[in-house]
Amino acid sequence: MPILCERVASIARQRSPAVCVLTNRGKILVSRILAGHIMAGDEIAFPTPEGDTAGPEIYVTKAHSGIDRCLYQAPVGYVTQPKLDKRQQHFVSAQVEHGHLGISAILLPCEILREYFYRLPQEDAQAKGHNLYEILGVSSSAAPAEVRLAFKLRHLELTSTGAPHGEQVAAERAFNILGQPELRACYDMLLGDPEAPAVFPYGGFGAIVVSGERSREGNVFFANRILAFLPEHRSRRFHLPLRNCDFYDDRALCRDVRRNLEFWIDPAVLHTVWDSSWNRWKHLLSTRLEVDGTFVRSGKYRKRDGNWELVIWETALPSRLAAKLPADFPQQLETARTTYHRFGQYSRALEQIRSCLEHRAVETAELERMCSELNIPGSFDIAQISWHPDYDPLFYRQLSHRARRIYLFRCEYVFDLEKAIIVETPQLGHATYVFAKPRSVETFLTLYTKVTKDDIRRNRDNIGERLGFIRRLVHGTNPRLWLQEIRRQVDEKSTL
Repeated sequence: MPILCERVASIARQRSPAVCVLTNRGKILVSRILAGHIMAGDEIAFPTPEGDTAGPEIYVTKAHSGIDRCLYQAPVGYVTQPKLDKRQQHFVSAQVEHGHLGISAILLPCEILREYFYRLPQEDAQAKGHNLYEILGVSSSAAPAEVRLAFKLRHLELTSTGAPHGEQVAAERAFNILGQPELRACYDMLLGDPEAPAVFPYGGFGAIVVSGERSREGNVFFANRILAFLPEHRSRRFHLPLRNCDFYDDRALCRDVRRNLEFWIDPAVLHTVWDSSWNRWKHLLSTRLEVDGTFVRSGKYRKRDGNWELVIWETALPSRLAAKLPADFPQQLETARTTYHRFGQYSRALEQIRSCLEHRAVETAELERMCSELNIPGSFDIAQISWHPDYDPLFYRQLSHRARRIYLFRCEYVFDLEKAIIVETPQLGHATYVFAKPRSVETFLTLYTKVTKDDIRRNRDNIGERLGFIRRLVHGTNPRLWLQEIRRQVDEKSTL
């Protein structure tokens, strides 16, 4: 990609973005933040993918030497955890993404991270230094829900009084640090020891503007000040099963593997109180959270098969996260608790039934009779006998309301449909097995319970042919596509 390098003749800062006029009479657009540090006579270099339009990577060499000898704007990816340099000073390294100016990394001393992101109180008595807790008006021992409530009150106060935009930004930044457990722990450590290593919030991923100087080799930029950082972000709205949350006494960690999302919520978000005991029976809940928030990219290195791999996720900014429970959640909660209690109360009887299911497929009507003989109440949901904590109700519901009869076998569900037999393990990572409609379902089940899935796929001894095996549908990340394939296989004409 060609690199344009020219002197700045003049700059119009009143526009957004600002306009730089070059000595060759060309014009480029730059952010107002970067424009505030550019003067006439400075040299500016950037790749030119389309004419003279500046891209996200810009390098500025100042005409006059000073603390900001060079400026560098670039898109960065993952930012490492703090390390020690040769002078025993902590620093982090930000990877430059899609760079064309020869710079592959930006080295950031932890000192400038503390100054830009964590805003530690200044020691100068005349300086108005407030820590992040004081900005929100809470104590350092406040619970996550109290911190969120304090932020909402502070935001409402600043909005109603028409406070300067800078104060509103400061309050939001404070909550985005204190509302994330890892960053709050880092900040608390810095309050006790201002020289402690600081982590880059949310792992990087965004556009950064720094001042400093380039290494002799030219492939590294040594930053001495962060002028601006804008994380990659996007608004997302979706539904998340409540069972995907790990509950702690004062907060919960929510994960969505399909969307590569991970974020924290507190009781003030859902307007309900929980404790860690919810983890015992959350898998019995069919509740889905409605989540609406702004998500930023994040990343962590995790060891897999002996190798370290960068795993990219997205996480929500605490200040821009909202979640809502359905109106009937109290009833769902009570049903789940009651079911969990019954599992314990009738555990011995249920173990007898599960032992029977290990050897043969049993239809739900027969299971109801067995439960009645073992004095299990008739209101007990028979499907829960084989249910596992990480099962997804969606797969089960879509097939059960189409089935004439349902059989349980081990950890599987066998659905007798009008034109097919479907064997389902409603769990991500598993697959749906579709068979042609047999003349005798009982004969089919007797044969099916004596073979393995591998036997069926490989058609050992013609078992796949004898069972009428049609195909295997893997549970993808999009359940709608799975449902379309199911309807196509069983020759249903209904549409989504």
